[in-house]
Amino acid sequence: MAEVILKNVSKIYEEKIKAVDNVNIHIADKEFIVFVGPSGCGKTTTLRMIAGLEEISEGEILIEGRIINNLPPKDRDIAMVFQNYALYPHMTVYENLAFGLKLRKLNKSEIDNRVKTAAKILNLENFLERKPKALSGGQRQRVAVGRAIVRNPKVFLFDEPLSNLDAKLRVQMRAEISKLHRELGATMIYVTHDQVEAMTMGDRIVVMRDGRVQQIDTPLNLYNEPANKFVAGFIGSPSMNFIEGKIVEFDKFKFQSKNGKFTFNIPDKYLPSLSDYRNKSVWLGIRPEDIFLSYDNEDKINNDYNFKAEINLIEPLGNQTLIYFMFEDIQFVAEHRGFLSIVKGTNKTFVFNHNKLNFFNTTSEERIS
Repeated sequence: MAEVILKNVSKIYEEKIKAVDNVNIHIADKEFIVFVGPSGCGKTTTLRMIAGLEEISEGEILIEGRIINNLPPKDRDIAMVFQNYALYPHMTVYENLAFGLKLRKLNKSEIDNRVKTAAKILNLENFLERKPKALSGGQRQRVAVGRAIVRNPKVFLFDEPLSNLDAKLRVQMRAEISKLHRELGATMIYVTHDQVEAMTMGDRIVVMRDGRVQQIDTPLNLYNEPANKFVAGFIGSPSMNFIEGKIVEFDKFKFQSKNGKFTFNIPDKYLPSLSDYRNKSVWLGIRPEDIFLSYDNEDKINNDYNFKAEINLIEPLGNQTLIYFMFEDIQFVAEHRGFLSIVKGTNKTFVFNHNKLNFFNTTSEERIS
């Protein structure tokens, strides 16, 4: 079983900067796991420590139950696909795929079999005699993936492999890599800063920030039950809206915004978790799709969860329309499914879904669940 375990793994540079801080992750055999986070969060450094390209300052990394801290990369039985394709320009596709196998002194028939098998999986059979300059970006990336496949490694490592491709090719390659995972049944660890890649490809996602793991969970759980305000804001596009306020008690528990202009009754389902926050500050989070623009029959709206705001930007995207507005000096965004004909600068009434609220501690920023 090619399970990968990271135990209390840290990377400390000479300046005593912790690029990776006490990371603990258990990656199951045949799992596709994605490391995601903003630039500088430590995701690539973590991947490079697994690959053996960075020394581990603290902790242990195990593959198949064997500690690999001091093993050179060639002895770890892993294969890595980099952001830049790193193909040999003077070699054909066949020669690029075969090069690593020749260095390992495999016989010609074994090399030929592995290369042609990889070429068939990646639809490169008709390009084996071409050189990289005669290939498109997507084809070059497939060759880079093919060089990893021919090695039959226990673990595949991907370091932002699609970032140099255009939007259409990224979508195509996401599907191809996911299909490849199903066909090979291999353990794959994938690094990206693109949350769409993470959400669509990973069995589980590791969200990182400032070298620390914020949450490890399935894509849907990350979206619906974020562990903290950072995860809630990072996962989802457009990101979650936040407004600071206080839990107050009159005849009922209410949320009151910081300047006191926006108040609503807190639905009963949230009261058990908020009972300890009476007269304390909290962050309220609402996703864009849970804010609705009521542009018809506004005079009939009588809802505890509505407010008026001036629209200052419209982004029609075809299948959705994003509506930006200022709410208590904070820019909010609402998502309308489909096309919407509306004029910016007008005041409109919005209603939010009171069954999809998120509350966060203002000190720790952890979700109040």
